[in-house]
Amino acid sequence: MRVISVVANLLDLIYPPRCLICAGFLCEKEASVNGQRIYFCRDCLSSLAVVESPFCPVCSRPLETGGADRVCRECNTHPPSFDMLVAPYLYESPLMECIHQFKYRPKPHMGDSLGPLLASFAHETLYGMDHPLVIPVPLHKKKLRERGFNQALVLARHVANALRGEIDFVSLKRHRATVPQTELDKKQRKRNVRGAFVLADSDKISDREVILVDDVATTGSTLNECAKLLKKAGAREVVALVLARAAI
Repeated sequence: MRVISVVANLLDLIYPPRCLICAGFLCEKEASVNGQRIYFCRDCLSSLAVVESPFCPVCSRPLETGGADRVCRECNTHPPSFDMLVAPYLYESPLMECIHQFKYRPKPHMGDSLGPLLASFAHETLYGMDHPLVIPVPLHKKKLRERGFNQALVLARHVANALRGEIDFVSLKRHRATVPQTELDKKQRKRNVRGAFVLADSDKISDREVILVDDVATTGSTLNECAKLLKKAGAREVVALVLARAAI
């Protein structure tokens, strides 16, 4: 470990680390999460918009009017298959740009900073779950080949470590390629993911507490479709966990 630390310090001297948001040299301004180094300066980390009240306690949708947290109209009329969706941040700049770079540039190393942020939030919010099964929302094999990695799996590994859960990226599969959700409206998104997922191993899901992990929730259609399958397989509880929640 000492050798690794010495090498890391030498690399920092040769290639000074920069903040992933402002690109400024970190030096003594770097942030950390639970003692783990992340590549954000403290100022940029504090600038990320957090999910604050009032919001829907079911889907974490930010509510426009003031007052206490309350179930939104959508969750009242069409209750989702997941028991709860939680997110630490809003899907706004500068986090939005970070996630775009993480997924589409692609820059998988950014997961070493984004993952601990989500894991820390999960540890604070979901600490009561008993050895949960952590499942990332899967990519279709074609998309996985194009991108080279599944960003949800990168985040899910950090969450599983923080909660001492079991990672499972095999049971849930996306067997049908779909149009990117970003290109569709709300109704189209629901139709787009309908029947797009299958469970390869239902027995592993039965009577388990499941954390379904993705990077962003917009309408929640993808997460809801996955949760529907997990509940049919007998999952005791399904919590959708995302890094960022869109304010729609």
